[in-house]
Amino acid sequence: MSEMPALSQRWCLYHWQAIDIQGNIQQGSSIEASKDGIYQQLFAASLQPLKIQMKQRLNRGYWKNSERVAMVRQLATLLQAGLPLVNSLMLLANEHPKMAWQCVLQNIAKGVREGRPLSAMLNAYPDVFPDIYRQIIAIGELTGQMDRCCLQLAAQQEQQAKLRDKVKKALRYPLIVSVIATVVTLLMLTLVLPEFAKIYASFDAELPWFTRMLVSTSDVLISTGPWLTGVISVGCFAYLRKLHPQKRWKHREQMLLLRLPLTSRLVTDSCLSQIFQTLAMTQQAGMTLISGLEAAASSLSNLHFQSALSQIREQIMQGIPLHKAFVQSPLFPSLCQQLIKIGEESGSLDELLLKLAHLHNEKANSLADTLSQTIEPVLMAVMGVIVGGLVIAMYLPIFQLGSVMG
Repeated sequence: MSEMPALSQRWCLYHWQAIDIQGNIQQGSSIEASKDGIYQQLFAASLQPLKIQMKQRLNRGYWKNSERVAMVRQLATLLQAGLPLVNSLMLLANEHPKMAWQCVLQNIAKGVREGRPLSAMLNAYPDVFPDIYRQIIAIGELTGQMDRCCLQLAAQQEQQAKLRDKVKKALRYPLIVSVIATVVTLLMLTLVLPEFAKIYASFDAELPWFTRMLVSTSDVLISTGPWLTGVISVGCFAYLRKLHPQKRWKHREQMLLLRLPLTSRLVTDSCLSQIFQTLAMTQQAGMTLISGLEAAASSLSNLHFQSALSQIREQIMQGIPLHKAFVQSPLFPSLCQQLIKIGEESGSLDELLLKLAHLHNEKANSLADTLSQTIEPVLMAVMGVIVGGLVIAMYLPIFQLGSVMG
């Protein structure tokens, strides 16, 4: 096989057919960055290519965390059962339902069979296996406790995934309700209210100020709606494609979330839980504190906490104790600093880090539940006021007309 490039180069899944030296037709699937890599593979195996067809592009989003965690947990179970590492990897490859995963696991098993460390083979697939996987498995290789490290890694990733999904759900709910309220309001202003305005025009009477205001708003929306929709669509598309991927814009978006009163504590506690859980796991696995901070930073998506951990890591390298390094960052509460100091002085830093992780995990879960329960009635009330105001504005002239006639 040709030297494997990183999957960050957007490899593709190919299906090929070839003729071997006996004249038999062979077929299979492989992942490579281009067809040239498939040709090299086949020529190296003394196969004459007949047909090469690209089946799927493998971007970063293809590799699901749930599948990754399940694979690591199954690998730990097989190792605990006494199955050799190469055989375990081949068994997982043969049993996996997705062809791309089969190719990755087969390539990893081939590299391990040739004498390469498993952690080094995982490092060749950065989009499939984040840095934390390579680091923890490297510790398992050094200590001879590969199965234990895999189980610990799987449990940590599962807990983080549950918390991350809960936080996303809590933040997504207000956005969805707000979008629905906006769409309903626009439909009533542009479709329903103009029909009532035609009826009011035949009354030959002055309309209430509230109704006149909404009718004027409706006329503006109808006349400028197509242009306004086009401008907003182009602006959103340009932002998502050009600005949103840029690091400085992500930095601003995340800073906004950290400043909003309803989301700041939720985002902070979820990040702190992930940081301390990763640090506790790496300490229990035997990794150095500097490597643990690096792993915690790489596992985060929040740029502000990444920067804070990088600064803490630099201070640790200069000989500053961990609890004093945490004092320099306003993102970490004083309780974190106090418990870390106790852990360093008592020699039980991993236990204190685990307690901090559980504490912030519980707080994040509680805040996520509270946020949903608090925002739901507020959003319902806002929607009721908007829709109710529109209905009142539409029927108010009819009520006034009935009063005049009476």
